[in-house]
Amino acid sequence: MTAYALALDLGGTKLEGALVDAGGAALATSRNRVATGPDSTPESLTEAFEAVVRRAMEHLPDGADFVGTGIGSAGPVDLGAGTIHPVNMVRARGFDIVSAARVAVGGQADVRLRLDGTCFALAEARWGAAQRARSSMGVVVSTGVGGGIVLDGRAVTGGSGNAGHIGQTHVDLRDLPGGPAEPATVETLASGPNIVRWARSQGWVGETGEDLARTAAAGNAVARTAIERSAAVVGRAFADAAILLDLETIVIGGGFSHVSPDYVELVGEALRASAPLDYARRAAVVPSALGGDGPLLGAAALVL
Repeated sequence: MTAYALALDLGGTKLEGALVDAGGAALATSRNRVATGPDSTPESLTEAFEAVVRRAMEHLPDGADFVGTGIGSAGPVDLGAGTIHPVNMVRARGFDIVSAARVAVGGQADVRLRLDGTCFALAEARWGAAQRARSSMGVVVSTGVGGGIVLDGRAVTGGSGNAGHIGQTHVDLRDLPGGPAEPATVETLASGPNIVRWARSQGWVGETGEDLARTAAAGNAVARTAIERSAAVVGRAFADAAILLDLETIVIGGGFSHVSPDYVELVGEALRASAPLDYARRAAVVPSALGGDGPLLGAAALVL
């Protein structure tokens, strides 16, 4: 009998759901999504959960063993209360996500919540680029910068469930190309929209991360500097994480990680240049092996 988990991935732009088997394969017919956004409310998210869960569960194979529901969500999260307080959905703060999922599934089986970065890290450790590592971190560089930690096969959640929020740590850029900057968070300095905003402040005329990638590849100096700036910020943050956690592998995913073919390599170079101790410099910085599916598959791993 094949075991399936219902995986739910909630972010600032969409709620996605799918049935996932114990081998980490999503059942294609069960995958579906509903758009979310900065104006999302508890009421709109409740409706989204009802729709996504219903469409996914319609495809549960006859006789399959349904083991439960895993949820990865934008944070912060509150594991004790089962609620979320997402930075990018202000009106939805305090949403009882666990209860909403449990009601949508009809009260069936277990429901577990984790930060989406934790889910991404767990999926890469179980099925992806960090399978051989005893200590690893998974980081998504996209609209925001989020992460998760896996040590000795276990996801590290911390006291409230928010361990791994590397995007909210601080770095100093005053010695990097592009002019002086006050210390600020990694997300403020390095995420896709924020680095695009910085490039525009330097006279670049594009609008999106895709524009940045295209113009950098065509030789635009400001676009290239912006990409290097983002990678330097992320690499410095990784150096601190590697020092603190003695990481073997750091996996990078997210849309902005594809802004340049050498982005991951640039991040690794910045880590090695910044880390003061040899063991931290040995941390491997590698691209995701799971593409955009990491958070969804990691949500399933919570209950499989």
